[in-house]
Amino acid sequence: MFKNLHFVFIAFFGVVTSAVGQQFTPKKLHEATISSLHTAMQNGKLTAVELVQLYLDRIEAYDKQGPFINALIMLNPKALVEARRLDSLYKTTGKFVGPLHGIPVIVKDNYDTFDMPTTNGTLAMKESIPPDDAFVIQKIRQAGAIIIAKSNLAEFAQSGNFSVSSILPGYSRNPYDTRRTTAGSSGGTAAAVAADFGTIGLGTDTGSSIRGPAAHQSLVGFRCTLGLISRDGIAPLALTNDMGGPICRTVEDAVRVLEVIAGYDKADSVTQLSKGKIPASYRAFLDKNGLKGARIGVFRQLCNPAKADSQVVALFNNALDELRLAGATIIDSVQVIELDTINKSFDVIPQLRRDFNVYLANLGPNAPHKTLESIIKSKQYHPFLEKFLLDSNADTLAPELHKGWQKNLALRERLRQLVLRAMDSAQVDALVYPSFSYPPRLIGDLNTPSGTNNNALSPPTGFPAFTVPMGFTYNNLPAGLQFFGRPFSEPILIKLSYAYEQATHHRFSPESTPPLRKKKRKQGRDLF
Repeated sequence: MFKNLHFVFIAFFGVVTSAVGQQFTPKKLHEATISSLHTAMQNGKLTAVELVQLYLDRIEAYDKQGPFINALIMLNPKALVEARRLDSLYKTTGKFVGPLHGIPVIVKDNYDTFDMPTTNGTLAMKESIPPDDAFVIQKIRQAGAIIIAKSNLAEFAQSGNFSVSSILPGYSRNPYDTRRTTAGSSGGTAAAVAADFGTIGLGTDTGSSIRGPAAHQSLVGFRCTLGLISRDGIAPLALTNDMGGPICRTVEDAVRVLEVIAGYDKADSVTQLSKGKIPASYRAFLDKNGLKGARIGVFRQLCNPAKADSQVVALFNNALDELRLAGATIIDSVQVIELDTINKSFDVIPQLRRDFNVYLANLGPNAPHKTLESIIKSKQYHPFLEKFLLDSNADTLAPELHKGWQKNLALRERLRQLVLRAMDSAQVDALVYPSFSYPPRLIGDLNTPSGTNNNALSPPTGFPAFTVPMGFTYNNLPAGLQFFGRPFSEPILIKLSYAYEQATHHRFSPESTPPLRKKKRKQGRDLF
């Protein structure tokens, strides 16, 4: 009976008090970073249990009521149990179990978790509990992270424009304007991180789906070089492009996550490319003066005023001035003349049927469905997916046997060489362009331009691209600045994006999900 009184106190009074009488309040939680939370733990002001409960209070207040962000599919019922375990270990040893000790993470619900369902956003997979964790999930658990919730996504990670699934009623909503989209497919993760439902987040990106949601929620999103992070245990969409990665409020937190999840995994052969390419520490490149002497190429092809919102163009031009003030030399502009021609020349070759059937086979005998066809026959998916699923399943030819497969590979290689040649010719460290050339659209609006620039360069080349906040439009809608680099140039992109972030501090938290505060007493209780 008495062991629950502590949490009753939290729920009624909104203040967590540690054993030594010090306080860590909901206000202090607001926009907290890994570093600040670890400092509070080391100073005896905070425990992992207290931290998880503070986030659970915010989720209860804001996800399915109040502004109704609708970002989360399920809470982890064992989050507090895991927090107690970590607190016990820290009390016994005086040491953190790893660099993410006690840090609550929002996980997109297409990452396998052995102790929770992995739905991929589809009702047909509601009861699907994988036999083991995705490689990335193993790594963050080993580092001490606590999965607090699994987040909504565009079902089958299929849309980069919105996040709607058959698991939840309705769309995930942008905390900066709940009438507007979160982008997709990792929109649930981004909305949850922006609304302070967890400290850090994990998303996936096939064409746009880390960087788009991050840009639309004033967050940092890393799409790294293909091969740096394992995709094992992530429900696939197209393995030629699929990538997982961090969505966080700060560059430093994203880097801390990257240090944990990057590296070779024998279950994903493409990670063989990362061997010898990972520095001893990515955090060593967090240099606030990192823009001094840097050469930045402006990629105007992805910020054409005729095809972009005027406010986003103005923010981008202002960002270029900010880069100059921070010490960078701006090369305006760098071009890849054949970019549009190449991107329009790719043949559409469905990969889902083959890749997803392999994924289902790895779920073991208890999987609710063994084939994509079985899922289609169940009719337990969102109507917007029907044509995509039917077309994908109807194409029974292996992707590599399509006559356009070799052409696509050649186009990818051609684009890689042209981009590298353009960057080398201009002697630039990175290219910059807006992550979206338009602000977030109204939910349900599929007519006005979405403005995504995320699928033009990084996915077809496999090169890294990071988005960071570059400010807000006049009606407080976020916009993101994208840094694009050569393969395995993550250290350079970290240095540039961190220096820009520290020089500008553009991010501010959404008004729809403020810190929980005391209200007037009613019937002898404080309510929230």
